[in-house]
Amino acid sequence: MTVSLDQLEAFVASAERGSFSAAARALRKAQSAVSTHVANLEEDLGIQLFSRAGRQPVLTPAGERLLLEAKVVLDRRAHLIGVARSFEEKIERKLVIAIDELYPESALAPLFADFARHFPHVELEMLFPLMEDVTSLVLAGKADIGISWRQEQLPVELGFRTIGWVPIQMVCAKDHPLAGVRVDWEDLKRYRQILVGARSDGPEKRRLRVAADVWWVESHWVILQLVKQGIGWAFASGHVIAHAPEAPDLVTPELQFDDYDLPIALEMIWHKQRPCGPAAKWLRKRFATTRIDAAIG
Repeated sequence: MTVSLDQLEAFVASAERGSFSAAARALRKAQSAVSTHVANLEEDLGIQLFSRAGRQPVLTPAGERLLLEAKVVLDRRAHLIGVARSFEEKIERKLVIAIDELYPESALAPLFADFARHFPHVELEMLFPLMEDVTSLVLAGKADIGISWRQEQLPVELGFRTIGWVPIQMVCAKDHPLAGVRVDWEDLKRYRQILVGARSDGPEKRRLRVAADVWWVESHWVILQLVKQGIGWAFASGHVIAHAPEAPDLVTPELQFDDYDLPIALEMIWHKQRPCGPAAKWLRKRFATTRIDAAIG
């Protein structure tokens, strides 16, 4: 049994356009050529794809089923051609992006939807580490681009660009002792603090530490669930608080101090000595020009 792509193309075009003549116009071929391709396909498969009893060909039940399979084959052919063209244009085969949870997730979907339209054949892997773990992945070559909060000491091998600021708020449960009062610095030290913690043990992990009693949690979202239970208080980003299911059960007390490192700057980082292809350049530009304050708002 021999089935050619030309036969499948004529079959699909005829089914979608309702006639062999319309299919011929779409494919820019003679009607006789299209009819011949379809007839040869039916002979090769041993199945009648169209009923020709009326003025226009109508798909048989077998034709309706095989039409789906034919479309898959033609789609994969188009995909193969697209991947080959990507290699020709030096477009990366795969990119790995490491993004701290502080980056508002509502801004990610439209950004990467646009990326998918521009680079449909690039395999993408998104990681969501925290703080210095983002830096470690980029430094080790395990991520091509990183989005992390600003670090006091960034390895010299890495380039960076500030892409926005994320407001951080102190939050606690409604029945927590700090709820409903104007909180000063010493008050924060008296109660357990729940802190976001990276797996690495660098200075950034301790930047927001205030209390002596601390729990470390590797998720901003889980932190709020613990805060809701009254286990402790936490610093959390405004957009996480606003979109968390626990938000109605949380309060953000007024603070008596204003000299703390709030809000936190988000930075895009990359390795200076590694090549940057067209897809990575596009992503770096989009991250640099996307306004995250609108997403946070």
